[in-house]
Amino acid sequence: MVRYAVIESGGKQYKVAEGTTLEVDRLSGEVGDQVVLDQVLLVAEDNRVRVGTPTVPGARVEATIQEHFKGPKIIVFKYRPKKRYRVKTGHRQQYTRLLVNSIVVE
Repeated sequence: MVRYAVIESGGKQYKVAEGTTLEVDRLSGEVGDQVVLDQVLLVAEDNRVRVGTPTVPGARVEATIQEHFKGPKIIVFKYRPKKRYRVKTGHRQQYTRLLVNSIVVE
């Protein structure tokens, strides 16, 4: 039985299946905590697909927080020619790695 869902977290959409890992923008909570993602936009199992308007009622994805980590460093360099204007800054995005335990549809 192939079962997957499309969820929304942090303004982005992700396709998830049971037993897979997922990297999303940092969520509050400690490592090992259970997280319920209830913004489920689509649920598919075998040949049956349920599409929400905008979410599927009674559907949720249960996951466990595995770790919090930082992404790669991004260099931001602003420059205006002939004006002696140069600004160099960096940024590292905070992420959370989730292990999808189950997709529940009621």
